[in-house]
Amino acid sequence: WVWTGFSMGSAYQFHSWRVFVVVCALPCVSAVVALTFMPESPRFFLQNGKHDEAWMVLKHIHDTNMRARGEPERVFTVNRIKVPRQLDELVEMQSETANPVAKAFMKVRAEIRGLWMTFMRCFSYPVRDNTVKLAVVWFTLSFGYYGLSVWFPDVIKHLQADEYASRVKIHNGERTEDFTFNFTLENQIHRNGVFQNDRFIAMRFKAVTFIDSTFDNCYFEDVSSVGTSFKNCTFIESFFYNTDIDDSKLTNSRVITSSFHHNKTGCQMTFDDDYSAYWVYFVNFLGTLAVLPGNIVSALLMDKIGRLSMLGGSMVLSGISCFFLWFGTSESMMIFMLCLYNGLSISAWNSLDVVTAEIYPTDRRGTGFGFCNAMCKLAAVLGNLIFGSLVGVSKAVPILLASAVLVTGGLVGLRLPDTRANVLM
Repeated sequence: WVWTGFSMGSAYQFHSWRVFVVVCALPCVSAVVALTFMPESPRFFLQNGKHDEAWMVLKHIHDTNMRARGEPERVFTVNRIKVPRQLDELVEMQSETANPVAKAFMKVRAEIRGLWMTFMRCFSYPVRDNTVKLAVVWFTLSFGYYGLSVWFPDVIKHLQADEYASRVKIHNGERTEDFTFNFTLENQIHRNGVFQNDRFIAMRFKAVTFIDSTFDNCYFEDVSSVGTSFKNCTFIESFFYNTDIDDSKLTNSRVITSSFHHNKTGCQMTFDDDYSAYWVYFVNFLGTLAVLPGNIVSALLMDKIGRLSMLGGSMVLSGISCFFLWFGTSESMMIFMLCLYNGLSISAWNSLDVVTAEIYPTDRRGTGFGFCNAMCKLAAVLGNLIFGSLVGVSKAVPILLASAVLVTGGLVGLRLPDTRANVLM
């Protein structure tokens, strides 16, 4: 099936997937534009011999921090700047007479060796233990967050399906003659029914099942059916025109002297038919919206309560809120717990970013942060696979798993060193 339109409620209709893609791409484009106004790092300027530019960036950082502390009169002074040796200089010193191909090879080898040595320094004293703890925290937070983001909308969908199935109307042994059906039949089961000389015109079947029923000399015109099937039914001298009833919907059914003309092709389902598809987007929207207050609270309280208290506390509380999903019996309660969980989780994400950047010295910060992000992506993939396989199978297992993982990660995070008063190295 290929969707040619996108819908968010009845008020917003996008009939081209390209419009949807463009809307989704706008935040990325905005981020790229914003990056053009950000200065390069002082280390990059120093590596490229741009000492004045590096000094200006450092001065801007100093002045901004002093204004935030209420000390704008503090003057920026630099006693010494250690200029990192450039890779080209190292290659040139090692092989002054080498040909260009050999120089390029040596440069690539030196680059790879430099990356490996920098990576290994993340596991050497004094940051080795912190690297392991950060990897655990990144992994557990990502595993729980992205795993639940896949599992939760489907749980809502299953709750809706169960509630929808509980309202099904069952008809046994009914008999109709010379009746015209020109309205929608929805969420019904017809067993051992007999329909004789009936007309089904300009109508829809939605989630209707006919079992052991007989259609004798019936006329079907302009009929659409979604989630509908005819099981062990018999059609005698019936006529079908412009319908989507075909062999895929006739299960073990007999068609006797009946004819099909101008059958509909393609998918006839819309978001109005599958309302749960709209809810997948809407639930995700509410969960994302709940991130906003979490961002505001974490920004205001980060320096007051400390990075570790916010990191560990947010993860433990998000694990507890995740556990209470087990007791959710309605859509509204589950959505409320999701919003609470997302609001707490984003505080943990924000504090984790700050802690990771402040723990590593400058020469290992990028590599350490990259390693932690790699663990994050690995956990996200595993979370999607594991939680996705549990959708519709068990409600307790994913909830207990995510809750235990998040609480464990929060307790490990509390063992990290407090970097609030540290000066970046």
